[in-house]
Amino acid sequence: MTRSLSVRIERWPVRGAFTIARGAKRDVEVVITEIGEGDVTGRGEATAIYYHGETAASVLADIEHLRPAIENGLDRATLQTALPRGAARNALDCALWDLEAKTSGTPAWHLAGLAEPRPLVTAFTISLGKPDRMEADARTVAHLPLLKLKLAGEGDLARVAAVRRGAPDARLIVDANEAWTGRDIAVEAAALLPFGVELIEQPVKAGQDHLLDGVSSLIPLCADESCQDRADLPRCLGRYAAVNIKLDKAGGLTEALSLAAEARAAGLDLMVGCMLATSLGIAPAMLVASQARWIDLDGALLLAEDRPHAMTAAKGVLAAAMPDLWG
Repeated sequence: MTRSLSVRIERWPVRGAFTIARGAKRDVEVVITEIGEGDVTGRGEATAIYYHGETAASVLADIEHLRPAIENGLDRATLQTALPRGAARNALDCALWDLEAKTSGTPAWHLAGLAEPRPLVTAFTISLGKPDRMEADARTVAHLPLLKLKLAGEGDLARVAAVRRGAPDARLIVDANEAWTGRDIAVEAAALLPFGVELIEQPVKAGQDHLLDGVSSLIPLCADESCQDRADLPRCLGRYAAVNIKLDKAGGLTEALSLAAEARAAGLDLMVGCMLATSLGIAPAMLVASQARWIDLDGALLLAEDRPHAMTAAKGVLAAAMPDLWG
């Protein structure tokens, strides 16, 4: 059966501003892909990986380039080599999963050979700022079970201490966003131990992971930018205790599931994260998140609004997506 393809860019406002070491964002552009087959439409959403030079426009162009193949029935297996990892492949891959689920009447989690997704505790992100600002932000979400702090290198100890004052009972994880390059990682980590920090994401720049050779950190280190897909696993082994899997980085749910399996087999813990996105972009990641130790799927919770049939979160617990949304 001939398929149809629709692809567009949508802009969604952020609640307030989302600030990390690389800058602040007040809105996010996402790319929506819809693949129609008869009276059924599969949907996928992706957010450009800006630190790879992707933009929403370039992602849309990459998808449009594959239009003839998609409309002639391109399947998920062929897609994995038709496009490199990244947001364009993610949008298409997730749309094909959704299409298959709808045409077969079988939930995507079942097609993937997984247990039905259950509600999961997700981190809620505290944007980078001055310590007093971060402390105030932490107080407003102190009731949530897991908070993630954005760090920047200089002054990080004060930031973590401030958030701990604001949220004395929450579990804490931190994201250095490569800002600890050139710093003594073991010393930096040890200083955070009294505040109960249980994970440090991406302390050094991707590609400079050798700086972690011989580093004995009292807090587990997690690769984010340094681990995009399975090809990056070898350089993570012996340097990181965990990897952060994001569907936009990996290029879709298909690769993300394979990455999760190989990482776990190699003895690595899993974190599942996301870019800023609506619930449509978050929903497929819940299938991978069921296998992870740390969940950071608050991308839609940081937006000022969400789409119909949005995923819900109560007291930091994110519910699985309803079929009307995806899968």
